[in-house]
Amino acid sequence: MKRIRRSSGAWLLPLAIAGLVLCGCKGSEPSESAGPSGKPKPPGDRTAKPAIKGAPTTRPAATRAAVVVPPGMAPIKLTLPRPMFKGTPQPVNEPNIEKPLGRARPPFLAPVGTVNLALGKPVDSSDKEPIIGEMEMVTDGDKEGGDGSFVELAFGKQWVQVDLKQKARIYAIVVWHYHAQARAYRDVIVKIADDPDFITSKTVFNNDHDNSAGMGIGSHKGYVETSEGKLIDCKGVEGRYVRLWSQDSTAGEGNHYIEVAVYGKPAK
Repeated sequence: MKRIRRSSGAWLLPLAIAGLVLCGCKGSEPSESAGPSGKPKPPGDRTAKPAIKGAPTTRPAATRAAVVVPPGMAPIKLTLPRPMFKGTPQPVNEPNIEKPLGRARPPFLAPVGTVNLALGKPVDSSDKEPIIGEMEMVTDGDKEGGDGSFVELAFGKQWVQVDLKQKARIYAIVVWHYHAQARAYRDVIVKIADDPDFITSKTVFNNDHDNSAGMGIGSHKGYVETSEGKLIDCKGVEGRYVRLWSQDSTAGEGNHYIEVAVYGKPAK
């Protein structure tokens, strides 16, 4: 009987060793959920697979809708100067000021063939002897606003006037006063007329909220100067002369003009 038990044990020992070897081999293979080191991937692991050459890539959707241009219309060609703010702009403590758009101004559409009719045209002013600069600088195409690029008129209510040399249908006026710092000019009023004395005229912009300029209370809001300038939609008003008033600014006394652009087409 003892011999039979020894014989059974002899057969059982090799079988047990073989089972252990097989189990050890199977346990050494990494599972499907294991990472490169053989350790399990943490929940939510989204390790990207290598891109396949030639495979299509996914791009984010456009954040702004494309501008739909109706037939016969086109964006005006408006080249903007570089921004001139340095440091942190100071808050403008002034009533009736519109909130900043917070993004680039959308393109302005006008009939095909609309151009800046004011470029190089003669300029007159209520201040015949400007403190700084010459009046022709208002229509010379330089919008940068640094030293040597702007005209400074005396304090109080002053105006500049552009003679387009012909009657025109005007779609937009863009004015840059001074944009090297955050400031708002008061009583900005813009009119278009057929005669240089403005006996009969059409007001296209007026942000005088308290009639301090004596030309009526305006319905438009004041604004902070930026390198984009202020674009005024004139809706095709006809006229030859454009006059722009202002009455000092939140930065102090004095009226400044860098550039005035008048976008339109000669009237038929």
